[in-house]
Amino acid sequence: MHTVIEAGREITSDPAALSALWRQKQLEYTWLRALMHRYEDFWVVTEAALRHAVHRLGLTASEAAIRRLMAAYWTRAGFHAVPAGLERLAQRPRASLSHGSPRMLEAVVASSGLGRHLQHVLSVDAVKTYKPSPAVYALGPRALGISVNELLFVSSNGWDVAGAKAFGYHVAWCNRAGAPEEELGARADLVVTRLDELPL
Repeated sequence: MHTVIEAGREITSDPAALSALWRQKQLEYTWLRALMHRYEDFWVVTEAALRHAVHRLGLTASEAAIRRLMAAYWTRAGFHAVPAGLERLAQRPRASLSHGSPRMLEAVVASSGLGRHLQHVLSVDAVKTYKPSPAVYALGPRALGISVNELLFVSSNGWDVAGAKAFGYHVAWCNRAGAPEEELGARADLVVTRLDELPL
């Protein structure tokens, strides 16, 4: 999220606080929309979350500033270990499964250079709801043609780990921040701190 934090300096002296609240509301809005059966694509949700965060923090942002902050999502920098981690797994099918809309994912994959490492880039837009809905997690085995219990699902989000594990995946948690486990009754099978630590 470093790119987003840098973009936030335009409207606040504490861009990390803006980024954190923006991300929190972004996720909350996906979960609430899923529960309400009121799907909007992730770009719409992301903008709504940003506007809420700006108002909640008492900031002032012009429409042009909002557009620039939103544009930061198109070019987010990735973690350095990700390409190497995906390359190590080149003999296995690899896919991403994201909340991002197809248009967002196309831009992020292109700017990150990860497209050559992925056979599938899957969006929740295909089922019009968000993780941790089982309908989303079912996209993985369907696209890959592999049984869920033969797949390893990797996430850096504890709540996503719980959702994937509950669905039936083997799960690795890429816990870069050393966060505590979520108390949701579902634990990762493996915990790593970098994607290139995943076993072959």
